[in-house]
Amino acid sequence: MASGQPVTCQIRYTLNLSQLDAFETYARTWMALIEQYGGVHHGYFIPRANPDEVGPSFPGLGYDGPTNVAIAMFTFPDEESYRLYRKEVTTDPECITAAALVRESGCFTRYERLFLQPVTRA
Repeated sequence: MASGQPVTCQIRYTLNLSQLDAFETYARTWMALIEQYGGVHHGYFIPRANPDEVGPSFPGLGYDGPTNVAIAMFTFPDEESYRLYRKEVTTDPECITAAALVRESGCFTRYERLFLQPVTRA
């Protein structure tokens, strides 16, 4: 990844659904923090019921995913700004409070992150 290229990260959380309110509080905090440190937060997305009578677009290939997963995605302009954000949030009081909320509530049990780049339009 070139250092001048934007850094887009997707985070996939496995939720403790009994603590969904705590997760939403955590999500709102991180949306603000990402933007405070120069990123663009594309949002957090939590589970909802499927639309009635709508199956997968490709029957036999597609399936409904787990109902305890949330997704977040954000972008920083470049690697330097992403690294600076990562360094500075370690001492940010709101970040420390958000981390404590996760430990105390158990609002998610694990997460995975994935760095992405856009497919260019033809």
